Amino acid sequence: HSVRESQVELREHIDNLATELCRINEHQKVVLDLDPYVKKLLNARRRVVLVNNILQNAQERLRRLNHNVAKETVRRKTMLETSGAFTPRSPSKP
Repeated sequence: HSVRESQVELREHIDNLATELCRINEHQKVVLDLDPYVKKLLNARRRVVLVNNILQNAQERLRRLNHNVAKETVRRKTMLETSGAFTPRSPSKP
């Protein structure tokens, strides 16, 4: 969860930096070509978004898997208890 939050924060910082570079480029008296750097930032942002999507999908699959395991555990425990195979014995009685 914290990795996903940091990915979102990184994406926001990249967006802010790209915006700031574009603003600086517009207000410069000396012509500086910052477009390649902006493109690199936008490419990095795209990769961050991609990694965030992969993390989100993996987290959702893990959540569903955990839910299914818990459900199956309850089902098997109930089945054992109702079939009489799971009867706790007292340690003092053999």
